[in-house]
Amino acid sequence: MNVTLTVWLITIAVTIAFFVYEFYAHVRKPHEPTLGESARWSAFYIGLALLFGVGIGLVSGWDFGGEYFAGYLTEKALSIDNLFVFLIVMTGFAVPKIYQQKVLMIGIVIALIMRGIFIAVGAALIENFSWIFWVFGALLLYLAYRQAFTHGESDPANGRFMRFMRRILPVSNEYNGDRLTVKKDGRRFVTPMLLVIIAIGFIDLIFAVDSIPAIYGLTQEAYIVFTANAFALMGLRQLYFLIGGLLERLVYLAQGLAVILAFIGVKLLIHALHKNELPFLNGGEPITVIPEIPIWISLLFIAGTIAVATVASLAKTRKDRRASAIAEKADDADAAADAISEARSDARDRS
Repeated sequence: MNVTLTVWLITIAVTIAFFVYEFYAHVRKPHEPTLGESARWSAFYIGLALLFGVGIGLVSGWDFGGEYFAGYLTEKALSIDNLFVFLIVMTGFAVPKIYQQKVLMIGIVIALIMRGIFIAVGAALIENFSWIFWVFGALLLYLAYRQAFTHGESDPANGRFMRFMRRILPVSNEYNGDRLTVKKDGRRFVTPMLLVIIAIGFIDLIFAVDSIPAIYGLTQEAYIVFTANAFALMGLRQLYFLIGGLLERLVYLAQGLAVILAFIGVKLLIHALHKNELPFLNGGEPITVIPEIPIWISLLFIAGTIAVATVASLAKTRKDRRASAIAEKADDADAAADAISEARSDARDRS
C-alpha cells in the first residue's frame, strides 16, 4: 500500500480538525448530551468509518479494505472496553454529568496521541526487526489471559498510582466547575478534575499497549493502523452517553476481547514462523508448515466473537434481572405471610 506524505498530512490534519470541531461545537459549553444528540453523532462517525473502509477497498484493493475493517472492529471493541474503565473512574471520582464530556474529550485526545506514538514505534520495529512478531504475539496472549481473568478487579480511581498522585499533589475536596486548579487562602490546590484527567491518561497508556500490538497482528500498514484507531476513537464520547447504561450489561465483553486478543496473538506467532530469522529456530529459515490465517477469516472471527459476547451478555443480564425480580416477589410474599401470621397470632392472644 503506497501512501504518500501528502496523504498522511491531509489525514492527520482532517483528524485534528474533527477533534477541534468536537471541542468547540459540543464540549466547550458544559452540558449533558441528550440521547438524540448522542445517537445522531454516533451514527455519523460510524458511517464515516465504514465509508472510509469502502474507499480503501476501492482505491487500494479489498485485501487492505478487509484489514482496515478487521482493525476497526477490534479497536472499536477495545475502545468500548476503555469506556467501561472511564465509567468506573468517573464514578469513583464522582464527576458531575455536565463535566464528563470534557473529561472524555481530553481522555480520547490523549488516547489518540498515545496510540500515534505507539504506531510509529511499532512500524519502526516491524521494519527493522522481524523477531518483534514473536514479542507482540506473546504479549497479546498474556494480555488475553489478563483480560479474561483479572478484568475489573481494581478501582482505577483508588489504585496505587492515584494514591501516589494524592500524596505528591495538594488536592482540594470539591470540584470548582471544570477548573483544574483553585486558589484557597493564598495556596494553589489541584481539583479532583485534574486527578481524573491524570487517571484517564494513565489508563490510555495501558490500553495503547493492548491496542497497537493487536492491530499490527491484522495489518502491517501503518496508515491502516492509524486510521482504524482514529475512527475507533471518533464518536467515542457520544457513544459513552448513548450506551452508558448498556456498558454495565456487557458482562462478557472482557471475555470476548480476551478471545480476540488470543486469536490475534496466535495469528502473529504463525506470521512470526513465516518470517523467522532466529538462528536457533530451524537454522534461521522460515517455517511454513502452518498456513497463515487470511484476513477474511480474521474479520469473520472478530465480528462473530463481538456478536456472541454481546448477545450472551444481554441474555445473562436479562436472566439475572428476572431471577432478581422473582426473588423480590418471593421475599415480599414471605413478608406478607409473616405479617398475616403475626396479625392472626395477636388476634388469638387478644381473644
